[in-house]
Amino acid sequence: MASSAPTARPSHDSSGLRARLTIPVLAYCGILMAVMQTVVVPLLPDLPRLTGASASAVSWMVTASLLAGAVLTPVLGRAGDMYGKRRVLLLSLALMTAGSVVCALTADIALLITARALQGAAVSVVPLSISILRDELPPERRNGAVALMSSTVGIGAALGLPAAALIIQYADWHVMFWVTAALGATGIALIRWAVPESPVRESGRFDVTGALGLAAGLVCLLLAVSQGGTWGWGSAPIVGLFAAAVLVLAVWWRHQLHADRPLVDLRLVSRPRVGLSHVAALLTGFAFYANTLVTAQLVQAPEGSGYGLGLSIVQTGLVLLPSGVVMLLLSPVSARISAARGPRITLSLGAAVIAVGYGVRIADSRSLVMIMVGATVVSIGTTLAYSALPALILRAVPASQTASANGVNVLMRTVGQAVSSAAVAAVLVHHTSLVDGLPLPTLHGYLVAFGVAAGIAVVASAVALLIPGDPVQGSEPASEADATPESGRTRTQGVRSVTDGTAMEEA
Repeated sequence: MASSAPTARPSHDSSGLRARLTIPVLAYCGILMAVMQTVVVPLLPDLPRLTGASASAVSWMVTASLLAGAVLTPVLGRAGDMYGKRRVLLLSLALMTAGSVVCALTADIALLITARALQGAAVSVVPLSISILRDELPPERRNGAVALMSSTVGIGAALGLPAAALIIQYADWHVMFWVTAALGATGIALIRWAVPESPVRESGRFDVTGALGLAAGLVCLLLAVSQGGTWGWGSAPIVGLFAAAVLVLAVWWRHQLHADRPLVDLRLVSRPRVGLSHVAALLTGFAFYANTLVTAQLVQAPEGSGYGLGLSIVQTGLVLLPSGVVMLLLSPVSARISAARGPRITLSLGAAVIAVGYGVRIADSRSLVMIMVGATVVSIGTTLAYSALPALILRAVPASQTASANGVNVLMRTVGQAVSSAAVAAVLVHHTSLVDGLPLPTLHGYLVAFGVAAGIAVVASAVALLIPGDPVQGSEPASEADATPESGRTRTQGVRSVTDGTAMEEA
């Protein structure tokens, strides 16, 4: 059995420059993924004029990416566990780059929406990268690397908005997509050079039925959540979509319980250490996302509203920039807290800090300085929470299922963000007044949204404390899932199933 353990791959210098650049390269790709999600935001007000499409059609450039990312993240995570995480990571970046090229070449709204759906595949970059880091790094380096990888979501979002706004202001809007295409191609080249393929695989056949069922259920659910405010929550299409989502996901759940090699191992999800981590991810995603949504709208509101600052989209991006810088700087701190106290304590603390940040926003949302302070405090909490979530998953699942399990965790964050977007929109629509003949949310509406997000953050903090701690505190313990009969697989078994193919893969 010892002979089947992972061996050094001849094509990858484990002590040289490429090994030292593995973490920065993966972090670069994570930031690029988040940038891709935000670059279209500054374009949305002008796209109806630029494409000749309606505002509702243009909104699908955001919806299509959201749906594709939610559907593909657990699917590509599972494919990475079975066929190679580096290989699937390259596929995700290739789809994102291809989507950028299509966007750069056309102004047809149908093609733009399709291309944005391709770009949604990049959401799987973070869970795949975290799984690679688990397989490749020693335990003493793993926590810091995972924390940095988790923080790239916020860092990229904070960098993407002002960068995209500057490009759009001084160049043709297609240039923005050429830039993201070039960045994507660079990421692919760097991955091929600096990131080794993990030998940890899970044998068996890919669950195509499970993938199709999950895709159908998630599309129905997220489409209903994202479009409920536009189509009407009581309308026949929305009610029908919710009913279809419940039915399809119920059938899918039953199929997963009886499948030999399920897409999502629900036996793992039923364990408190995994299931409660997913619940906390959903709640944290909801709480964090309200900050970005509300802050951007609030500071751009006209001064005639009595609270708005009338900032441009470029200025708005600069207001959010400190939040991204803070996430980058604090990721090592969050790793140290997790090493000393355990990731569940870090998660609980992070969610509590998010609630404190919203308390600052409620206390003063008129002063630019206080708005930036409140938004930055929320980002500090998000850094702590998002760095702890993958650490919890890594400690609770077998090495051969880390990509799929982290993919489900990212999916739960995505669902939380989608629900947050719908909830914030509903609150702001309900609290609207006319300013110079235009309907604008009232300051009270924004404060209610902050209050809702703070309450959800408090619940997330409490859920985190319910997650069982590690049997042995400190370094990453061996998960009980690694050797239990119900999983039927161990790390060594997963390696043995692909040892013969490692050399070919690296070639």
